[in-house]
Order: sequence, then structure tokens, then C-alpha cells
Amino acid sequence: IAEGCNNFCAFCIIPHLRGRYRSRAVEDILQEARGLAESGVKELIVVAQDTSRYGTDLYGAPRLPLLLHELCRIEGFHWIRVHYLYPDMITDEQLDTFASEPKLVNYMDIPIQHVNDAILRRMNRRYTKEQYLALAEHLRAEIPDLTLTTDIIVGFPGETEEDFQETLDVVRRVRYD
Repeated sequence: IAEGCNNFCAFCIIPHLRGRYRSRAVEDILQEARGLAESGVKELIVVAQDTSRYGTDLYGAPRLPLLLHELCRIEGFHWIRVHYLYPDMITDEQLDTFASEPKLVNYMDIPIQHVNDAILRRMNRRYTKEQYLALAEHLRAEIPDLTLTTDIIVGFPGETEEDFQETLDVVRRVRYD
């Protein structure tokens, strides 16, 4: 649904390779999705490097909920799965969309990379451990059957054994699937 990325995380080359974040127009995505449904596709995967930011460049605000509602209206899809929701951009509107659309799979891949606040700052991530834990708790409360996955980087320059153990503790606490 978009190309590129504006996050400029310290460990990632994607913004330099693919350029700034560029959302595709809603109608362009819907046309492609209708073609997929007509050809027999049963599961649609909605993906971008940072899916949660969809539309901010084109429409001045995130439009992922609008896009998901429109995709759910397309006949033929049994499931719609969303990948790569960044923790600092997950909104109550997005959660309401997941709760109200039966075709949306209760699955969220939220790449956190780490949980130690000092490492998160060095990675150029825009949240803290406590903000992330509050989000994870909120997600589990709002969507009890949520499948939650993540990406984690270990061995980031400067990471200590204590930092690593802190990440393991959060992995156990959040109970990723």
C-alpha cells in the first residue's frame, strides 16, 4: 500500500534505498484488490514498510482504517491480514476497525526491535518501553484473541547482557505468538 519509509531507524537502510514514504491512492489499491479477489485470492495481505502510517503523505493524516473498511467490502476475500504496524502510530480508530470488521484477521505484527529505552533512542525509535508495554496490554484487552508477533534485534552496538535480559523479560510478559 506504500513504498519507502520516513523512520530512518539507525539500523535500517530502507529509506536510503527506497526513498521517502509514498502511499498509493486508495482507489488504486482497491482496483488491484478487486482484481485479486476476482482471480480467486482468498486472503489479502496489506503491507508496507510502515503500514500504520498509510495515507499521511497523500491525505495529511493516517487513512489505514478507511482503507481497511473499503477492502473488507470487496466480495471474495475471506481474510485480510495487516503487517508492520509501528507501535507509535497504532490508534484507537485502528483498533476499532479490527474489532468491527470480521474479515480482518486478529493478527498484528508490530516490530519493536528492542525495549531498553537507551537502545531505542540510539535506534531512533519513537517510543519507550513503558509506552510499548501499555500498548501491548491495551491490545490484549481490546482484542482478546489477538495474535501478536514482533521483530527484535539482539546484539545492537552497546547492548549489554542486562539490556538483553530486559528484552527477554518483556518477551515473556507480552506473550508473543
